[in-house]
Amino acid sequence: MAILKEQKTAVINRFKTHAKDTGSAPVQIAVLCEQINLLNEHFKVHKKDHHSRRGLLMLIGKRRRLLDYLQEKDPKKYEETINKLDLRK
Repeated sequence: MAILKEQKTAVINRFKTHAKDTGSAPVQIAVLCEQINLLNEHFKVHKKDHHSRRGLLMLIGKRRRLLDYLQEKDPKKYEETINKLDLRK
């Protein structure tokens, strides 16, 4: 259920702001979205996996906090990020 290295690299390349950017808020949000999407696919098959569901809820909370931080610090970048990821708010 973990995100593959190639997938993570592709997501980072899509959202990075400079050559060595791997930890900015938009990059972290994008990586979390990828992990959340993979877990959603997992739950379509394994409906009773409650331990992983707790991890999913924790990832969603972390993404929400990062989005709130980004909205406060840079509203333009926030709008750009949620549009690229097709998130609603």
